[in-house]
Amino acid sequence: MKIKDIQEEIVDEFSMFDDWMQRYEYIIDLGKNLPLIKDEFKTENNLIKGCQSKVWLQGQHNDDKVVFTADSDAILTKGIIAILIRVFSNQTPADIIAADMGFIDEIGLKEHLSPTRANGLVSMIKNIKMYALAFDAKKG
Repeated sequence: MKIKDIQEEIVDEFSMFDDWMQRYEYIIDLGKNLPLIKDEFKTENNLIKGCQSKVWLQGQHNDDKVVFTADSDAILTKGIIAILIRVFSNQTPADIIAADMGFIDEIGLKEHLSPTRANGLVSMIKNIKMYALAFDAKKG
């Protein structure tokens, strides 16, 4: 599936909920289903700077696709990174770099997060894009 299609799917899922309490519960459920990152990747290097809670993100380049794994010590944050991984994992570096992040505003995520969590979200996206840039540069 293309990034845009996955983003539209997420927007549709979020539109099914009437209020933000239901959406928060959904985000938390997504986090519970996040495949766990291997302990060997829970290192200082994989820790995302700028997040209030601890978030580890690890990316691997397989057959011109980037595969991400992640974890967090906070349940809501774990759900947020689960959404991002769903969108960006198994995509090409070029597609990740070019991806529009408008779907985050469409689902209203940033405006319903505390300022520190919103900063953390920006940091997560930045780290995902940095992985893609690094893998794209290696390829060239």
